[in-house]
Amino acid sequence: MNASEFWALVALATAMSFTPGPNTTLSTALAANGGLRHALPFVCSVPVGWSLLLLACGLGLGALILAVPALVWVVKAMGVGYLWWLAAKLARTSRLGEAGERLKVGFFQGMALQFVNIKAWMLALTVVSGWVAGHGDLTARLSMVLPIMMVFALGSNLSYALVGSMLRHWLAGPDGTARRLVWFNRSMATVLVLTGLWMLTR
Repeated sequence: MNASEFWALVALATAMSFTPGPNTTLSTALAANGGLRHALPFVCSVPVGWSLLLLACGLGLGALILAVPALVWVVKAMGVGYLWWLAAKLARTSRLGEAGERLKVGFFQGMALQFVNIKAWMLALTVVSGWVAGHGDLTARLSMVLPIMMVFALGSNLSYALVGSMLRHWLAGPDGTARRLVWFNRSMATVLVLTGLWMLTR
């Protein structure tokens, strides 16, 4: 990979990883409600799950999915359904720490979410078509691309989770009624619903 390819990949990874999406929204909401430790399993699952998705696309799964429109809609429906289910649970969470009971997205759930996340599919297919396919040895190209993308996936979600954890005290409110938390959770739930609508249009 030459310098121009590397910096183009870094630019793409920055734009796609740090803009709001299902992963960053959930990282923020989980940390804001349950603390950073509560969010870490999901934060760590994102780069692992996305790397598996990238490998699958590199081996041809992406082309297979795109070739069968019905499969594309199955992926979209599963992803949107799961996001809206999480949004409903988040909208009903009104106390700090309640997310541990009501809103829980573990490591393996987070990995699976990448396979029904249209934004993750778009990024994986873009990376495979632009930096992997038709560039010589597949294994060598993936070994160069994967670490870069994993660092960005981890960095972006950890950054959002840190912001969420720093908001915890403020969200509790000065009187402990957590009114701010209620509106924060409803706002995050709205973002998830709108993300689902956006996914349906891709």
